[in-house]
Amino acid sequence: MVQVNLQSNILGANELLARKNRHTFKDSRVLAVNLMSSPGSGKTTILERTIEKLGDKLNLGVIEGDLYTDQDARRIEKKGVRVVQINTEGTCHLDAGMVGKAYEALSASRLDLVFIENVGNLVCPAEFDLGEDFRVVVISITEGNDKVLKYPLIFREARVVLVNKIDLLDYTDFNLEQFENDLKQVNPSALTFMVSARTGMGIDKWSEFLLEEVRAKIS
Repeated sequence: MVQVNLQSNILGANELLARKNRHTFKDSRVLAVNLMSSPGSGKTTILERTIEKLGDKLNLGVIEGDLYTDQDARRIEKKGVRVVQINTEGTCHLDAGMVGKAYEALSASRLDLVFIENVGNLVCPAEFDLGEDFRVVVISITEGNDKVLKYPLIFREARVVLVNKIDLLDYTDFNLEQFENDLKQVNPSALTFMVSARTGMGIDKWSEFLLEEVRAKIS
């Protein structure tokens, strides 16, 4: 009897396409950022605020992943950047093949920075390399303290963690010190930015970080 490990086969095929994407992004000299979070964390609003800060400095594009609707893509498009929508129709993550095809449709003009807004989920997206330069995880104050230790893989793979809705800290039982300790345990090298997409707090520092990363990529 031959037993086939389907999960290994899927991830292996994805890895080949991710390598292709990574070469494409490198050759195009575009910074690709995989933005991940649970539903409702505020990552689309963060993306809107980031575009507002960087839109006159960089050529931006967005690959928008959602299960079914294009609501977030239409929000982003109103900010004046090019958007390609991916509807996964129930699949809980984007994969490298989806992203490669979307980038082909997106890159008609020269881009400096491409955001890949992944499907809202703290499990599946962590397992699929998209060929991105680095991963960013958004966690909101209102989600509670347990997410880092409950979903360690997505935080372990992240270069940056954005702690959103920081303006609501005093109105929740979120323990910032405990969160920072948990993150150091899981990923001591992760960069952390405290932000509020609603008020704009911290968006300047986050945007400046991205600008420096783009300059490093094209230098």
